[in-house]
Amino acid sequence: MSKTNNFVYWSLYTIAWLIFVGLSIETGGLIVNFFFSLYKPEVVVNLYQKLDLMPIYKESKWAFFGLYGFLLAIGLLKAILFYIIIVLMHKMDMKKPFSSFVSKQISRVSYLTLSIGLLGYIAKKITASLNYYGFTTSHLDQFWVDSQAFILMGAVVYIIATIFKKGVEIQTENDLTV
Repeated sequence: MSKTNNFVYWSLYTIAWLIFVGLSIETGGLIVNFFFSLYKPEVVVNLYQKLDLMPIYKESKWAFFGLYGFLLAIGLLKAILFYIIIVLMHKMDMKKPFSSFVSKQISRVSYLTLSIGLLGYIAKKITASLNYYGFTTSHLDQFWVDSQAFILMGAVVYIIATIFKKGVEIQTENDLTV
């Protein structure tokens, strides 16, 4: 690998770590908000993003737990996604990139990305229907605004995973014939 490619690779690796840490902190903040919402709701206005869903809790506990479920699931999936990317970048051998490990990790990335997008899209539609019934959920749109981008990205990464899988098969076949 050339010096420029090596620098770009390690820069992306560092950025992936920073994103992972940021997503982990965000998800941890949402978990803390959730528990404080249940046990000490008056403190929530001083916590992370001041995410106060108590008016929804008072109207419908199902809506409250459903919305927090979406928030926490999407946050956890995003953190897991970047953890898998970090493991992939750490263990990938650039001299022989077509390995079964890389192929499996890229497949996992595609499934997680697609799951994040679909969950975000479903959450967006549910919050829109909750708005129709009088709930105020506009402050939650920031958490699933990029759902369609995740769906598209999941499809593209799935295609790349399929190409890598075929590359592993060809490389294995070539190794056996030589």
